[in-house]
Amino acid sequence: MTTVRRPPLPRLEERVSLKYGAGGRAMRSLIQHVFAKDVADLGEGNIGLAAFDDGAALKVGDRWLVVTTDSHVVQPIVFPGGDIGRLAVSGTVNDLAMMGATDVFALTCAVIIEEGFPMARLEALQASLRAAAAEAGTTIVTGDTKVMGRGEIDGVVYNTTGIAFTDRVVRDCTLRPGDRIIVTGTIGDHGMAIMAVRHQLSLEGDLRSDVAPINALVRAALSAGGDGIVAMKDPTRGGVASALHEMAQKSGVGIVVREPALPVRDEVRAAAELLGIGRTTLYRKLKQYGID
Repeated sequence: MTTVRRPPLPRLEERVSLKYGAGGRAMRSLIQHVFAKDVADLGEGNIGLAAFDDGAALKVGDRWLVVTTDSHVVQPIVFPGGDIGRLAVSGTVNDLAMMGATDVFALTCAVIIEEGFPMARLEALQASLRAAAAEAGTTIVTGDTKVMGRGEIDGVVYNTTGIAFTDRVVRDCTLRPGDRIIVTGTIGDHGMAIMAVRHQLSLEGDLRSDVAPINALVRAALSAGGDGIVAMKDPTRGGVASALHEMAQKSGVGIVVREPALPVRDEVRAAAELLGIGRTTLYRKLKQYGID
């Protein structure tokens, strides 16, 4: 019998460390105890920060306005398969799509730049960002720019906000016994591509990030699956284990993971082994989160 244990979130430490941005239990504890504390009530039926979903959903007439925002930092800024500009757009568009809002109305983009950052590189990142927005069928409508002193930030930071309308909101907390989990792509491509560059690994094959806006894919899935698609989640920081944990805990169900069904490319598996991340790492994390 599968059970879901719900350990309390860890208490906050006196100072913020990197683990509070990693997408796991520590990050959820930070959000719950600091940022989501005493948030305003949005009214019956509306979905806000306290829901810990991929965005907020506000009822406007007979439709829903979905809003999400995300800040993006990554090193290296340019990596095999993408860059921080493409990442910024894709992350925001995909968060909207996870709530059923696949037709993105508009994006905003704020950029914080370190003094001395190469202008040609900044222009290349903006070109990549605009291309990703066009790929998603949307555009940047407004933004903000700040410049910080040398050493005060690491190169460049992007913040993007997206808005979209939908007739039906999909939550991440509505799994039911008997539901099946569908993964829309192979696991670990983005993280391992970045780690391989950071650690200067020499690997055979084409290890590349799969960062991309997938709102068109989700739109097609929702059209084909209809009400049969009951929950969605974007496994970014914290990975698949963290995403499954959140969905299981919030839905009050257990999730059974079968290893042969996990889609992992050979190049990703090889990079993970070189970095000391064995094939059982996902399962150790799932056990930690209380998922059998």
